[in-house]
Amino acid sequence: MKNSVNLNQVLHQFDLPESIAPYGNGHINDTYCVEAPRYILQRINTNIFKDPDGLMENIENVTAFLRKKIAAAGGNPDRETLTVIKTLDGKNCYKYDDNNVFRLYLFIEDTKTIENDKTYDDLYEAGIGFGRFQKMLEDFPVEILHETIPNFHHTPKRVEALKQAIAENKAGRKDSVQEEIAFALEKAAFADKVIKGIAEGKIPMRVTHNDTKINNILFDAETGKAVSVIDLDTVMPGSMLYDFGDALRMGGSTGAEDETDLSKVNFDAKAFECFAKGFLSEMKDSLTDEELALLPFSVKLLTYECGIRFLTDYLNGDTYFKIHREHHNLDRARNQFKLVADLENMEEELLKYCVR
Repeated sequence: MKNSVNLNQVLHQFDLPESIAPYGNGHINDTYCVEAPRYILQRINTNIFKDPDGLMENIENVTAFLRKKIAAAGGNPDRETLTVIKTLDGKNCYKYDDNNVFRLYLFIEDTKTIENDKTYDDLYEAGIGFGRFQKMLEDFPVEILHETIPNFHHTPKRVEALKQAIAENKAGRKDSVQEEIAFALEKAAFADKVIKGIAEGKIPMRVTHNDTKINNILFDAETGKAVSVIDLDTVMPGSMLYDFGDALRMGGSTGAEDETDLSKVNFDAKAFECFAKGFLSEMKDSLTDEELALLPFSVKLLTYECGIRFLTDYLNGDTYFKIHREHHNLDRARNQFKLVADLENMEEELLKYCVR
């Protein structure tokens, strides 16, 4: 079990000093900072990522590809993408045992992350950062990537998982969330729009990050410019719409993801404008007309999808997302559903910002 891991043994496998402290606040993996010089050590959550070898192969291939692109453009690969540090025996991760797999990155100095106190300038820069990530990877051979979480953004299958959670009612919570269940099932009518577009060849498959929260961008600590995209665990084949929509799911909200006072949670059209401007400055010539027209819809879709994932986890007894209080996942689901309701009435308004 992970609580019995001797972290000093892990540090030895990477030839590191025994100086370590917890770092960050991610929902999935356990993250530590190692001193002198600084590295980021992470324990991969193998309950979520059941194929850590495939996951690390993705990350190694994608970062190697990015490093070549960054160097060719005169940039600094050690700063502008993650650097995977090998173990003493040349592996890209260390398997302590089947349940405890660790990886090490070079710490990217003089950067900062942004959680909830984002500005419009931050969102513009985040748009540039995620757009640049997509642009650099547009000629990456997407077919070699592993699905680290199968069907991660397959929204119809997320709906089916919710229906199963409702039927099984494992945590005995179904009767207390009937309003949320009704909302989720009513909105399921638009859940298959992107999946159908991919199947029909109208929406291209690309390399996608699939978890484009603003705190997965590193910003220069002094200038505030976007430096690097991090947290590459969910890099997989998918639609660009997943990345755009998920970035604004949080980036466009006036409240935190788990804000319980829903009067403080609204979708901000100005936030959409700023992020879209940054993103399209990098990607405008690469998008199809179909992708461009669906940018506002993508925000509604990904917000809905995340909301039903939170509700599903709540019904199942909080087994996926880390929680910090009772009913935390329910609060998150209600928050996302409030944004979906806002976005229902804003798609036409937001389309005016989707221009080449």
